[in-house]
Amino acid sequence: MPTRASVTTTQGVNMEPENGKLAKIRALLAKAEDPAASPDEAQVYFAKAAELMAKYGIERAMLAESDPNADRPGDRMIVVEGTYASDQLHLLGHLAHALHCESLKKSVTRGRTEVHLFGYESDLDRVEMLFTSLLLQMFNGVRQGRPAPGEKLITYRKAWMAGFILRIHERLQEIEARAQQEAPAAASGRSAELVLADRKSVIAARFAAAYPDARTPSGSSRRRGTGLDAGRAAANRADLGQTRVGQRRRALTS
Repeated sequence: MPTRASVTTTQGVNMEPENGKLAKIRALLAKAEDPAASPDEAQVYFAKAAELMAKYGIERAMLAESDPNADRPGDRMIVVEGTYASDQLHLLGHLAHALHCESLKKSVTRGRTEVHLFGYESDLDRVEMLFTSLLLQMFNGVRQGRPAPGEKLITYRKAWMAGFILRIHERLQEIEARAQQEAPAAASGRSAELVLADRKSVIAARFAAAYPDARTPSGSSRRRGTGLDAGRAAANRADLGQTRVGQRRRALTS
């Protein structure tokens, strides 16, 4: 299994200027990629740093309510390749959905799949940072499990990753909802709920204009295997940016 995410972007990542909160999130995610980080450590730091990332997204959205240049809608192309590519795509799609973005699997050539992401810049940044970090955590974690007697290793691993991805999606939705509820009103007096609803409509319109014939995904496929519950348990321990500030790395390999 790969030890690094086999992902590249075909469009530049707009992360400058980078404020202190985003820099801290990036550093925390770098530490999360270290397999030496203990599950207990991840659990302790999860609430604080996951909330930090969600609040960052809300703050950018509310700031852009009065200054549209503070957070503009955009799009990026991600190329996914390597081992377990379908599971990597599954993770990317769920992250995009949880973080207010739209995604479309555009083409597959020679083992490379292009995924077109649409969203506001702050949300696209968050998707990319989490995708790279969680891929490494997922691949590190699935190696530790063992299938039941008579169960194929591939069946176990795919079930494990499905459980991991679905639980990560649930956790992110919970965190985003809480941050939205706790956010103060924008300078215009509008609530975070209304601001985010408008942003969602803008991104949906941009996506529809680019791909008018795109079909809505029918939902995630079911996975069978003893790894499903183990993957969900690992996702409960997964670091979404919560371990100690440490090493720094780019969000994606170029």
